[in-house]
Amino acid sequence: MKKNTPVEETKSIESIISMLLGVAVIIIVGVLLFNYFRGLAKNLKTQNQSEENKTENVELEETGTTKKQPTAASEFKPPQDLPAKYVVKKGDSLWKISEKFYGIGFNFIDIAKENKIENTNLLFADKEITIPKVNPKTVVKIEPAKAVTSSQAITGDKYTIQKGDSLWNISVRAYQDGFKWVLIAKTNNLVNPNLIHSDNVLTIPR
Repeated sequence: MKKNTPVEETKSIESIISMLLGVAVIIIVGVLLFNYFRGLAKNLKTQNQSEENKTENVELEETGTTKKQPTAASEFKPPQDLPAKYVVKKGDSLWKISEKFYGIGFNFIDIAKENKIENTNLLFADKEITIPKVNPKTVVKIEPAKAVTSSQAITGDKYTIQKGDSLWNISVRAYQDGFKWVLIAKTNNLVNPNLIHSDNVLTIPR
């Protein structure tokens, strides 16, 4: 068997090295191309999502609606599944619980009545209450209140109810904002805000 000369051995080694380098170059180029196209696909996906979000925001702005985050089904049931039981959590109020179940806080009155809660500001954590099956309250659009004269305005932190008064007009006179009647009702623990009596003294929170 003929023995390779040093020159032939050197050429053989160079050939092997060249082949290995060629394979390495092909692998590197392949990896670079893969990363490039993967990044391109990711950018296109991000861009599409961004365009979808923009379209959605425009639609919401045009319709004047607000998109709400979905709430976990385990947190509460929709009104059609009422009545239901609910365990009060720390930081809850009847107003917040009403918002969870009816989408509006004004049904706190129904929850208080159902559970015979006299003090609507006093709610204990871990207490189980019943959420009644009632329709969500509707907010009626009311024309802006007329300007209150200085003689009609309520400036103190106490007010004695007069015949013909309502929480709405008392709130207008005290805050120039009728919707703040809720604040007066809560502060005075009024179970039925539609029922107020002459000569009773209300606390007007400031």
